[in-house]
Amino acid sequence: MVFSSVLFLYGFFPLFFIIYYLSTQKYRNSIILLGSILFYVWGAPSFAPILFLSLALDWHLVNAMHNMKDKVPRKLTLALLLIINIGLLVYFKYTNFIFENFNAVLPMSNQIVWTYIILPIGISFIVFHKLSYILDVYYGSKEPTTEMNQYFIYILLFPMSIAGPIIKYQHLSDQLKKRSVQYDDILNGLYRFSIGLFKKVWIADNIAYYVDSVFTSPIDSLHTSTAWIAIIAYSMQIYFDFSGYADMAIGLSRMMGFKIGENFNRPYLALNISDFWRRWHISLGAWMKSYLYIPLGGNRLAKYRTYINLWIVFLISGIWHGASWNFLIWGFIQGAYQIIDRIVWLKFSASLPKWINIIYTYLLVLIAWVFFRSNTLPDALSYLKKMFFLSDNSSTLFSPSLTNAGLFFLIMAVLICFMPATRLYNTFSLRVTAIIQNETFKVALILLLLIVSMVRCISSTYSPFIYFRF
Repeated sequence: MVFSSVLFLYGFFPLFFIIYYLSTQKYRNSIILLGSILFYVWGAPSFAPILFLSLALDWHLVNAMHNMKDKVPRKLTLALLLIINIGLLVYFKYTNFIFENFNAVLPMSNQIVWTYIILPIGISFIVFHKLSYILDVYYGSKEPTTEMNQYFIYILLFPMSIAGPIIKYQHLSDQLKKRSVQYDDILNGLYRFSIGLFKKVWIADNIAYYVDSVFTSPIDSLHTSTAWIAIIAYSMQIYFDFSGYADMAIGLSRMMGFKIGENFNRPYLALNISDFWRRWHISLGAWMKSYLYIPLGGNRLAKYRTYINLWIVFLISGIWHGASWNFLIWGFIQGAYQIIDRIVWLKFSASLPKWINIIYTYLLVLIAWVFFRSNTLPDALSYLKKMFFLSDNSSTLFSPSLTNAGLFFLIMAVLICFMPATRLYNTFSLRVTAIIQNETFKVALILLLLIVSMVRCISSTYSPFIYFRF
């Protein structure tokens, strides 16, 4: 079940919130838990028993660890919890990748035979939430919850369990115990949800048709211009797809009274790669900084150690996204970008105009997106070659065409992403914001966005969110 499906929009969504708002404060957590269990079991019924068992085990072990006075038993319990949870992620997400690579170098007579493992939906986000709870309690950032249902809600909360944002336990624990829902929460939450739904089903999905047609075509037969247009289109598709999901997750959570942080902040206006990662998938960056980068030493040690720490963080970020060499290389590239930023670019770019920094950073991001989108490493390398070397067999080349709708929404996406850097935007943004904040206008806009988006969900082909496969 996904937010842009007919089943969710016309069934689960209205039914859940009708029951939620009609219930008293005492029962609302129970309603969230039941709804979240139903939501997850609908999408991953075979993995659900394993997940629920691991959650119960986590809760008992973490409480036991918290009550231990001696350091050695606490550390051993922490190690056991980390092995269990990281082991879950490694087994379900990376076993196929590991055996495939072993078989690639083994002779046919010694090939390893194994049963192909299906990736459970949302496992990357679920495990990171579980680790946040374990580590926040271990380091004393937060007390463990004394009620198992609150821990289950933290992990399974249906707006965020499948594709984030990744919210640290310390930032949500108090809200699990006590929160209120005001009219503004419902209005602004629904507004945010409607924007995210429009981003997904109109902008991202219309652009996706063109991107898919290019990346499934023989790369050698593409025009260089087509390769550039398609990777620009993909940068827009993944941003509006993922930020659309984040908008919907934040909006749904707000409608239940939860206040969670932003996951995106105009990432394509970043002035350098370090700035880009302060704007893109903010919750993942915050998780990696708190639970990996700082424990490794952060930037408190020698420069070379800082660079190594950065590379480790981004290599793990890359392989976290997917079990393939492409994602690992994507992480390697992002780490290299960060180091180049610190050694050369940050000092040099300070004297350059803002627009040059934005274009330079966006080009680096586009190059990295090639590895993120391509199916295999050879495909990615061929695609980059096509981007940077004009082909000499132009008579055999072709360009998959953008539909009128695809072109319209691609232009819209580019304008939305880059207009905030212009003087024109700064001139009119305050006026537009004031208009949107008018309650009557906001209600009308919500209804308009919901109607056109829900109609499209009925009439169009189902398209899953990009980050669902991670």
